[in-house]
Amino acid sequence: MHNPPPKKAKPRHIRRRRLARIGLLLVGMAVIGAIGAVAGVIGAYYYVQPSLQSADTIRDIRLEVPLRIFSRDGYLISEIGERKRIPVTYEDVPPHVVQAFIAAEDQNYYEHPGVDFLGIARAMTTNVKNLGQGRRLVGASTITQQVAKNMLLTNEVSYERKAKEAILALRIDRALTKDQVLELYLNEIYLGHRAYGMAAAALYYFDKPLDQLTIAEAAYLGALPKAPNNYNPFRNPERAVNRRNYVIGRMLEDDYITPEQADEALATPLLARKGGDAQVIQAEWFVEQ
Repeated sequence: MHNPPPKKAKPRHIRRRRLARIGLLLVGMAVIGAIGAVAGVIGAYYYVQPSLQSADTIRDIRLEVPLRIFSRDGYLISEIGERKRIPVTYEDVPPHVVQAFIAAEDQNYYEHPGVDFLGIARAMTTNVKNLGQGRRLVGASTITQQVAKNMLLTNEVSYERKAKEAILALRIDRALTKDQVLELYLNEIYLGHRAYGMAAAALYYFDKPLDQLTIAEAAYLGALPKAPNNYNPFRNPERAVNRRNYVIGRMLEDDYITPEQADEALATPLLARKGGDAQVIQAEWFVEQ
């Protein structure tokens, strides 16, 4: 029985040409994909932009605040309105409170133009992995995009709404300063239990004004925009602490706090207590009038 003659290896120059053709094909596909993506973005822009409001519209928006009724000696008797909100200026917000929200929601806030394109690329890569593992998808909305959605758009889940949100965020970033956008965000964001904005949330969860919040308490408030109900400290204390600790870690990573401050905050129990509610006073007729 004769063994078949060994197959001759193809000449090296033929293999090189084949590899070169494959490389050119991959490069061509990447270029076509990039051109398609750019064309899609341009097409989406011209499709949705005629229906968008001007970014300057946001300057004229007045935040909804409840009607508050006080007794002569200063007790809050009643609040009339769906949303609890206490508007504050950016200058009145302690730095560590602002930093907690930025660390949790938008680490590149001061670097991007309203949309974090690098963050979107990272989120896409992460989501490819998450899809294969059956894990939850992650988003890449910036603080500016959240302002655009919450104040100028609806909560509709669609690609068209996301395109509008991105375009408006780019416009808002040009029309307002970063501090002005942050002031809108920190006064408008929903943080659970009808509390809109950080000042109302500080009173509800800790019965404190903003300037008395510790780093640990500020980190907890910064954890809430993602999912206020999931991190309710009264129903899900363990989940709330875990999310708070994640935000503390992000604050340390971004050099907002020192390792010693982080260790102290991590060791602090989450002592939430319901506060900021109206006094229980039998004055229904008076309040109604």
